[in-house]
Amino acid sequence: MTSWLSSRAALPIFLKQLLPWKPELKDQAESLLAELEAYHPDDVAQALDRVAFDRHAGFHDGVRAYQRHPYRRPRDQDRKDIPTVWEEGSTRVYDYGATSDNKAAKTGEVVLLVPSLVNRGYILDLNEKRSFARYLAKCGYRPLLVEWGYPGMDEANFGLDDYVAGRLVTILQDVADINGGPVPVVGYCMGGVVALAATLLDPAQVSKLVLLATPWDFMAAGPTQSRIAAAFAPSLPQMLAIHDTLPVDVLQSLFASLDPFMMGEKFRRFQAMAMDSTKAQDFVALEDWLNDGVPLPRRVAVDCLIGWYVENRPAKGQWQIDGIDINPADLSCPVLAVIPENDRIVPPESAQALFDACPEDLRTELHPSAGHIGMMVGSRAEKSTWKPVVDWLAG
Repeated sequence: MTSWLSSRAALPIFLKQLLPWKPELKDQAESLLAELEAYHPDDVAQALDRVAFDRHAGFHDGVRAYQRHPYRRPRDQDRKDIPTVWEEGSTRVYDYGATSDNKAAKTGEVVLLVPSLVNRGYILDLNEKRSFARYLAKCGYRPLLVEWGYPGMDEANFGLDDYVAGRLVTILQDVADINGGPVPVVGYCMGGVVALAATLLDPAQVSKLVLLATPWDFMAAGPTQSRIAAAFAPSLPQMLAIHDTLPVDVLQSLFASLDPFMMGEKFRRFQAMAMDSTKAQDFVALEDWLNDGVPLPRRVAVDCLIGWYVENRPAKGQWQIDGIDINPADLSCPVLAVIPENDRIVPPESAQALFDACPEDLRTELHPSAGHIGMMVGSRAEKSTWKPVVDWLAG
């Protein structure tokens, strides 16, 4: 809404040719200005008002339609089809081998799936049709999905050391025991960073490593993300003095600032869908996941927002876990980096830097034509991401 209102306020300045333009937009601005000369300024202003009103109304109607939609994901505690095989504090590990009719999935090779700490793990099992975990089971693997859960008393003082060197390495060791040997590990987004670190801390437990849209160099695509984090950083100590964790709403606003227009556009598209369609249900399932974020314990928030986004410690070789340097060049297992071409959350340049830092004789790269989330749950996810990953695991 602010963007639409600011467009109206900027119109007189634009018409007087006083707006500064980025070089790549200058020709478009001059063409638009020439086109507007054929109309009275009042008519242009009224047309802009109508567009702003229509867009705001469409956004409002889309949000209301989303709120009324009947789809509800079953609560974790109500799921009987996905057993828990590991539990500590708020963290669970779910066995998706039990979801498949393929008997091999119940006893097949274990694949450990590691999601981000700031999002629920079920992005890898959005629903029965859009589920990388279930696809792995269908292919005969036994997928075990880490669900970090909402930080409780046990995690109140956790930093990344505790999540990686403590919890994830322990999970790896126990899962390798279940498997009877080292296991493939698949990390998604921030989950890829912590999976990489756990692999380097205990390489004997990991046979292969898949890094899905995993950031590494937080400056590689320019300073935009770091500037957003740096602008937010001064308020972080005061906020964490009030809250035990960094609230989800704060994290959501930071992600939304990467693409301010996306929110309005997606709800206007949703409003035009048939509400009883599979497409609408998929939208609601994904939006529910986006709104079901996980707050970060204060030490993790500082480690990530300052250590990663502002100081860029991983790419500078300055990031340690449990006193050990986390250097991708030290990997000893094959690694597949999946780098979606249209990723706005993890710029491809950031993920490419991680691939480039891995040993040349062990690394493989995949570049699906998709975005950060679409690569895992989009309509082409199976063809562009799931199958190539499974083929690589089997190779």
